[in-house]
Amino acid sequence: MLDFAMAATSNFPSDAAPREAFTFFAGHAALDLPATLKARLKLVPRDLLARPEDLARWLVAVGQGSAAPAASPSDLQTARALREAIYMLSIAAIEHKRLPAAALRTLNRIAAGNCAVPQLTASGAVHISGTARALLTGIARDAVRLFGSDAAGRIRQCEGEGCARLFLDTSRSGERRWCSMASCGNKAKVAQFRSRQR
Repeated sequence: MLDFAMAATSNFPSDAAPREAFTFFAGHAALDLPATLKARLKLVPRDLLARPEDLARWLVAVGQGSAAPAASPSDLQTARALREAIYMLSIAAIEHKRLPAAALRTLNRIAAGNCAVPQLTASGAVHISGTARALLTGIARDAVRLFGSDAAGRIRQCEGEGCARLFLDTSRSGERRWCSMASCGNKAKVAQFRSRQR
């Protein structure tokens, strides 16, 4: 069983992380977090949350904070632990298996923290303020609601070769296969075309 405390300490190469842009294909912030471990299924994945500053950037980019919060090494460890818990719970949901106990404990522990405060401004915009830890608590609570709802049956993993991105399938047919048609979907179509040509 995966030890989420140990998983929170990344041993993956990360020197390229500051130059890489985050991707948001999941349609749900909690499912976008596992994508910060790029090439998860490859021999050498890359951790895009290499430093606390990367976590701060990601929290703003995913829409959880209005301004980059100060993030500590402890916050980074919490984010990585939450990332792995969400990934393991998603795979269990996809495979219709019992939710793993260690992942549940990690998710519920983080969700029990103090949450960031959303406020409505005079212009009608939402301003979210809080520490990095509080913003992560918000993501954990969103994940709890996701896994505890019928929408959990709509969680998918991209079928692209080597792609491990998760997403929420909101298509009418419920048969979405790719994280993005512009990336994995297009690659699959090109591969199919070349196969037919041969």
